[in-house]
Amino acid sequence: MDFTTEIDQRRRDIAARLPELKANALLVSSPANIRYLSGYTGSNGLILLLSSETHFFTDPRYEIAARRNIAGQVHIVKGPLNASVIQVIKRKRLKKIAFESAWTQFEAYQRLKEALPLGASLVPAGRIIEERRMLKSPAEIDIIRRSVNLNSEAYARVLKRIRPGVRELEVAAEIEFQMKMLGAEKPSFETIVAAGPRSALPHSHPTSHQIGAHELLLIDMGASLEGYASDMTRVIHLDQPPKRIRGMYRAVLEAQLAGVAAVREGVTAGKVDSATRNVLKKYQMDKAFVHSTGHGLGLEIHEPPRLGKKDKTRLQAGMAITIEPGVYMEGLGGIRIEDTVLVTENGCEVLTPTSKEFIHL
Repeated sequence: MDFTTEIDQRRRDIAARLPELKANALLVSSPANIRYLSGYTGSNGLILLLSSETHFFTDPRYEIAARRNIAGQVHIVKGPLNASVIQVIKRKRLKKIAFESAWTQFEAYQRLKEALPLGASLVPAGRIIEERRMLKSPAEIDIIRRSVNLNSEAYARVLKRIRPGVRELEVAAEIEFQMKMLGAEKPSFETIVAAGPRSALPHSHPTSHQIGAHELLLIDMGASLEGYASDMTRVIHLDQPPKRIRGMYRAVLEAQLAGVAAVREGVTAGKVDSATRNVLKKYQMDKAFVHSTGHGLGLEIHEPPRLGKKDKTRLQAGMAITIEPGVYMEGLGGIRIEDTVLVTENGCEVLTPTSKEFIHL
């Protein structure tokens, strides 16, 4: 199945859910969901999805690409796109328009509501597109796999350049440079490079701090390839790590492997999270694990499902998720080990090829 046929099927599947929403149409405004249903990658677009037709709205900057690549009725709009959407709603005499309640800002909702014709109303659609996006097609899995491999190759190239005195910002810049040299469009999120005690900040931003000769270094990085994200975290140590750091690493690695081993079709996301926490509890480190075990990824770096405490979402074959337990000790440092993993019928496939051996440079 090529991507054009696949996108057509996605639209048909979402349109088939309009009756359960008690709606005549769905207005799509999330950039990731617009891309999912059309292939559009521009910065200004809307989709109005009806049961048997699709209307796509953008501005003149994207006219050539839109008319060439997007199936359905393309509307090129000078000015606010919503004005053209309202015209179609009036012309088609649509009464119930579902909207992306998880995405739409209140002011945009108010403007749209006020512009609707008499008798028409808005109904929240929840996350019906995101629910479908959780299950990746073979074509999507192929791109995610290539994104993961590209990301790991960029890491391998950068690893050779890390030495005492190099600034965190330089390492982050080199990572992003290597990603692009390998074909990535951009990082899938702001690259995290944190040395020494700063590694205890789970989402630390790179700074001008020079990496010390005996410091821990945490790198969390992901590439965006053809729109699809990868995500990986590895920790290295410059020179021989002290005993306490080695103990933390062993505990987190055991927890991460337990999380991977718990992944299979039918298990709840919360059970996977429990698997990692139970290991860290054994080492009395569970209180230092301050985030969820992982998340889905795809067209966005964070997608459902969330692998958090008591999350009842059941994993299904075709989900791409991360497994990333971590332990963070203020004043000492943090350890996080993360792989991108594909849920399969009988377990999972770890897509990340990078070794989890604790490297000492």
